[in-house]
Amino acid sequence: SQDIVSGESEEESNGVNLMEFSDEILLHILSYVPCTDLVLNVRRTCRKLATLCLDKSLTHAVLLQKDYKVNKDKVKQLMRDIGKEIYQLNMAGCYWLPSSTIDHVTRCKNLVKLNLSGCHVTSLRLSKMLSTLQHLRSLAIDVNPGFDASQLSSECKATLSRVSELKQTLYTPSYGVVPCCTSLEKLLLYFEILDRSREGFMLSGQLMVGESNVPHYQNLRVFYARLAPGYVNQEVVRLYLAVLSDRTPENLHAFLISAPGSFAETGATKNLLDSMARNVRLDALQLPKAWINGSGLLQHLKFNNPFYFSFSRCTLSGGHLIQRVINGGKDLKSLTSLNLSGCVHCLAPESLFRKAEDDIDSSILESLVVSCCNLKHLNLSAAHHHSSESIGNHLCQLLSRLKHLLSLALPVCSITDVAANVEKPPTASNLVPQTFGRKVRIGIQTYPRNLADQANQKIESSVFWALMGSLRFLETLEIIGSSFSSAMPRNEPAIRNSLPPCVRAQSVGDSEVAAISQLTYLQSLTLAQLPNILTGSGLINIGLQCQHLRTLSLANLGMMGKVVYMSALMDMLKHCKCLRDLRLEQPYFCAGAQFFQALSHCSSLQRLCIVSRSGTLQSDAVMSFMANCLEVIMCHMFMGESLTVCKNLQQSIVRSFQADRPALNVVIFPLLHEDLTEVIRDVPMRHLDEITLFKSRVAEEPPNLWW
Repeated sequence: SQDIVSGESEEESNGVNLMEFSDEILLHILSYVPCTDLVLNVRRTCRKLATLCLDKSLTHAVLLQKDYKVNKDKVKQLMRDIGKEIYQLNMAGCYWLPSSTIDHVTRCKNLVKLNLSGCHVTSLRLSKMLSTLQHLRSLAIDVNPGFDASQLSSECKATLSRVSELKQTLYTPSYGVVPCCTSLEKLLLYFEILDRSREGFMLSGQLMVGESNVPHYQNLRVFYARLAPGYVNQEVVRLYLAVLSDRTPENLHAFLISAPGSFAETGATKNLLDSMARNVRLDALQLPKAWINGSGLLQHLKFNNPFYFSFSRCTLSGGHLIQRVINGGKDLKSLTSLNLSGCVHCLAPESLFRKAEDDIDSSILESLVVSCCNLKHLNLSAAHHHSSESIGNHLCQLLSRLKHLLSLALPVCSITDVAANVEKPPTASNLVPQTFGRKVRIGIQTYPRNLADQANQKIESSVFWALMGSLRFLETLEIIGSSFSSAMPRNEPAIRNSLPPCVRAQSVGDSEVAAISQLTYLQSLTLAQLPNILTGSGLINIGLQCQHLRTLSLANLGMMGKVVYMSALMDMLKHCKCLRDLRLEQPYFCAGAQFFQALSHCSSLQRLCIVSRSGTLQSDAVMSFMANCLEVIMCHMFMGESLTVCKNLQQSIVRSFQADRPALNVVIFPLLHEDLTEVIRDVPMRHLDEITLFKSRVAEEPPNLWW
């Protein structure tokens, strides 16, 4: 009490009193506080805050997603206090809450939108809950093994019949609740079905006997399906598409299927695409590469005001892209998101006799930039986009015209200054093989750590430096080697060998990394396979200048036999006060006391993932780090340590911190162990998809796909 009084006196003497602010300003401040804190803590401090914390603007939509401190009791109390005031409830990814927590959602009688993706919900619990939510129009759930649609009550089915938006993640072959949703306008499907059971039995893509096979798509406007690797996922999605092939909805304006690897076209899918070409005008499109490659489909599809295109991994040439997609370079200002990841020929006039490493045609990129001048999200990764020596036509120079970009993904070889490469012979560092063989001693060039000195020394005239200077509002940046592949598996053993970097990428290193520090509003940064990192000094500049950085992913920087940037990384981390997610993938990484001491400066850190072949760790340093960083709820380490060391450390962390951190998820396991895939399947999908697995995330999905 004395501390509070003295604090109030100090505020009065300085002429500042928080409670004297207008209600509008206070409501804006309170909007940044988690709803559980507002209702259960803040509103108990004084009468004014008691009233403001229950304002409809703060209780109308409740976000528990990534509120890692919430537990069953807090949810129960929250629903008791404001359940009737909640219209939107997002509990996505709350994997740590017991399934009985869902019972308390029944207090939210006025719910219109409900997201339970990643939560444990049985058929019976779902039936009981939905039976009371008569106003529900938007629903997201998981369908797990054991789901039985026959257990859904008539009241539950009545609620589902009014749902217009459904997001369904499938872990077992099933239609889920789709046949009950007769008014669907938006359907999002995520297929995460494994080909084998835990016992090793092959699974079938056939649905359960007795399941209805008549989904109701007549009102559908958006169809989206994302498939994890595996043939079962492909079999099941074909069953969902079968109804669409019979009758294409007239109002369909977004059709998106994201499928890795080979997903062959069948007679039914061909009929579906032909019907779409005749009857609908699309605003968003993504298809498996086999459905586009070698076909004239794009020539016949009609578009209205497209806002999203994804031609990821297609062999689409630049000539086809310009002629068939953006109408010969006509105005396409409506397009805000474009994914050309893995389209190796998309910036070349034709692909028949072209090698992937040949120079791009700058006129194609210029047409794209001029036509799609309002692009906010652009992905050009996983391809060799080499600029020619023509002045003013470098890829970076053309992209600098896109002033609205918020996220950008580029291959490392695309940011190379062509003139510098031509003038300079290969250096000793460039000739060092990127392998795990015998180490070669080389002279290491020293780089100044001061940003101004670096700018004056080399990169003021660099095309990449100029690009970073022109994209001042960029929030997400990915610079990924065109031949990079992560050692972290999805459904297969860890990759043991990696391909060497592109020859054009050999000169990309510390100077280019330093250029990124111009991005004042940068929130997410991914750097992978930058071979010429010698000291990592550019990372320090990023730590100092990019104070909004929340997500950092570094992989295979510099020489593969040694972590040459460790000192700079530790200096950088001392300045990253807002960093929440850190992913490091580097062979021979030593996660020791010094590293974890530096990492402890990241007071906001929540998730840590380290992937390192032949990497080592110090158990006591990890325990000390976990004790100091109270916000950390995910610790994934896949290293070169023995199984015994990994298991003992994992058990120690769980035993020491699980009680105070209900969402704690710890996986420490040898990277090259044969059982790694079995361990991976138990990782919560939220962590697996967002940080543990490496992938390019720029323009991966249409913006605002789900609320």
